[in-house]
Formats: sequence, structure tokens, C-alpha cells
Amino acid sequence: MILKRSIYYFIALSALLYAQSAFALTGREIMDKSEALPESDTAQSKVLMFIHNADSQLEKEFEILSKKNPNDENKTLISFIRPTKIKLLTHAHKNQDDDQWLRLSSGKAKRIAQADKGKPFVNSHYFYEDLSDRDIDDFDYQYIGDEKAVGVDCYKVEAVKKKNQVYSKTILYVRKSDYYIVRIDFYKKEKFLKFLENKEVRTVDGILTPFHVVMSLSDSQGNTELKVQSVEYNKDVKDSVLSKEALR
Repeated sequence: MILKRSIYYFIALSALLYAQSAFALTGREIMDKSEALPESDTAQSKVLMFIHNADSQLEKEFEILSKKNPNDENKTLISFIRPTKIKLLTHAHKNQDDDQWLRLSSGKAKRIAQADKGKPFVNSHYFYEDLSDRDIDDFDYQYIGDEKAVGVDCYKVEAVKKKNQVYSKTILYVRKSDYYIVRIDFYKKEKFLKFLENKEVRTVDGILTPFHVVMSLSDSQGNTELKVQSVEYNKDVKDSVLSKEALR
């Protein structure tokens, strides 16, 4: 009788484990669900930036305009209001590198070379690469476990870019409740470099929106905070405003 019960228990346990493995998500499937979250066609926002270093703090303010286009060329313009009038324009392309141009306060515009995309943007802890559009197909994904991040249960997914890498890999923390990415760990030459956290996530017009974003160095020697002051979705944004010619 004891043996029979043990066999029944083993069969039941095996069936349970099989069911769990059969429905386990792969890294790509987790990212597909994250990618499927509602997005806007256009966005306009005003943001405060605080750059904290060991012995200094800088405060900047900028506006962001972005627009998705049917041909998969998404465009984003970051325009600083103070202390300088710098602008960064990004044209994101599917299956090829993004184009980025920086307009200096002098009025001169220059193209950001691929080799420079691992450099800091306006002395912050963001690289130009961090301000590029992320195409889900540009990466290989692997589910590597579960962990809490920003106080919530998350899937951990390793992402490795297939070509033109600035980072050797990133680790994405995807919130289990809704597949929203709440944290990203960045590795350079396999060394943990920095991490980004999306905080104060609210729903605006049906779109999950972080109102406090922090990029921190892994050694705690500095961070850059972004605090969203306002955001509007699906308002009219003219393509001409997001053209290279508009930087002049």
C-alpha cells in the first residue's frame, strides 16, 4: 500500500512538473509579451534631469517629441530648454543602425558615429546608445530566472545584441504582473557597469509610463535622475519637426 501510494505520488508530481515546464516561457516569449504592451503613435513630454556625481550636481530641463511611422522608422527629438539649447535627433530603422545627430548650442549639427554611441550624453550617465530605439529582433534572449526588482516579482531575461554592441549584454527585469520592464542591468566587457530603474509607473491614456527614471553606476559613484513633469500621447506631431533639416 505504501509503495502504491508512492507510485501515485510520483506520477502526480511528474505530471505537475511536466505541466509547469510545458507552459514555461522562453526569454523571447517574455519579451514578445512586453513588446505587445500598448504604445502611443506620438508622445510629447517635459523632463527634469539631475546629474549626480561625487562632488557635483547638474540640473537640466528638456522636452521630448517622438513619433512612430508606418515604415518602422521611429523618430525622437530631445530639445534642451536649459541651461543650453542642445538637441539630439534619432531616426530609428528596422534591421539597421539608428541615425543620430547632435545639434550643439553653437548651432552646428554633427552626426553621432557608431563608435561614439558608447560615450556619455551631455555629461550624464546615459550613453547615446541608451537613447536609441530598441528593436526586439536585434537581440538574442534567454530566460535566466526570477528575482525581485523595484520591489516587485520579475522575470530575468538576458539580452545580447547581435551586432554593433556597445554593451556585452543587458539583463532585463520584466514585471510578472504585466510584462513591463522595471529594471535593466548593463554590462560592458562582461563587467556590471550600471543599471536603470523605472519608478512611479502610472497608466496614462492606457499606456504604462514611468515618471521617475534613474540610471545609476554599479559602484554607487553617481546617477542621473529623470523626472517627468508632463506627458501627452497621440497628439499631432509633424514629420518636419523631426527632420534633420529642423536642427538648423
